[in-house]
Amino acid sequence: MPCLMPDTGPQRVLAASNFVYTVGSGLYLTAGVLYFTEAVHLPTGHVGLGLGIAGLLALALGVTVGHLADRHGARGIYAATLVVQALATACFVLANSFWPFVLAVCAAAAAKAAGIAARSPLIRHYGGERPQEFRAYLRAVTNVGISLGAVLAGWVIQVGTLTAYQLMAIGNATAFAVSAVILVLLPPVAPAPTTGGPRWIALRDRPYLLLTALDGIMAIQFKVLTVAIPLWIVGATTTPHWLISATMLTGTVIVVAFQVRASRNVDSPTAGAHAYRRAGMAFLIACSLISLSAGIPAWVAAALLITAVVIHTIGELWHSAAGFEVSFALAPQHATGQYLGVFGLGAGLAEAFGPGLLIALCITWGRPGWYVAGAMFALTGLAAPPAVRWAQRHQHAPQTQLMPAEKAPTA
Repeated sequence: MPCLMPDTGPQRVLAASNFVYTVGSGLYLTAGVLYFTEAVHLPTGHVGLGLGIAGLLALALGVTVGHLADRHGARGIYAATLVVQALATACFVLANSFWPFVLAVCAAAAAKAAGIAARSPLIRHYGGERPQEFRAYLRAVTNVGISLGAVLAGWVIQVGTLTAYQLMAIGNATAFAVSAVILVLLPPVAPAPTTGGPRWIALRDRPYLLLTALDGIMAIQFKVLTVAIPLWIVGATTTPHWLISATMLTGTVIVVAFQVRASRNVDSPTAGAHAYRRAGMAFLIACSLISLSAGIPAWVAAALLITAVVIHTIGELWHSAAGFEVSFALAPQHATGQYLGVFGLGAGLAEAFGPGLLIALCITWGRPGWYVAGAMFALTGLAAPPAVRWAQRHQHAPQTQLMPAEKAPTA
């Protein structure tokens, strides 16, 4: 298990704010879509369209708000995104038709993406010598919070009334607001000094953009446990449906217990590249085992699926640790928010397109699609080491170019 309390006061404030926030997120992730389809009675297609529009808008704002956090102070910008999320989520109770629903989810999704980018300079500033390790700790806290929110959402789903769902939305909004209030206890971070050169340097950093794309492809793996496996269990195996909850719980427990430990060994971009490669191979093995669970006795299929989930989650630990390390280590200090906003584009695209891709491959196509998905993850992992080496050369190139100019006056 990760240490229950971080080392410093600011880290504890960030962890407490993150925990309250993720309890609210767990409420929405578990029952949010059901609120709009079952309680508000919006057509499923309309809900999917609205969420897709919101996802695309969120992609557009992450880089911009990350840059604002670098230039104007991350604490205030991050707190503002939490307040916007709270207000947007509270407006869910008024979203009784398509366009109000679209406006509310667009505001909530955009603020969420903006908040992730704005929080990055705070993690780097207060994360100590290894902010990547503190980021891993926050991910473990996130899984605990989301699990608690999911338990509370279970009551909402069981009751199933409009009032219960509206209470869920209000509880979600309250969690976001309290998370913003907790941030007041965090000492402000001075804006990064301005530097010469282009403003949007992250968008010009081609090696970093390549790593963003590779991480985005790998991030589709997060939808294996939440989208592909549940649909596979229901449609292709003879296992009981409660196994879906068992697979979710298995993955969550492993992440909470071992994410920090896994990140300690990924302490350089090179180590991150190797972790990407190991993660890709783990996903390939897990996908292959999942494909074998169809058409066999239920107890054998259940054993295969649980084994696959354990292997997949180990790969998830490596993938997350690699992403934490590479995204921070290869981002310049003065543009952390902007760079992490760019890096978040990959995960955003995976969020938007990953479910459809996995459904097409693994559910519609069936068993062969699992091997294709696994091969995609493995090849992405193999591409990471050369991409990281390119990024490292690119990172050191400006310093190399400056050396002759620095030596010239002393000659």
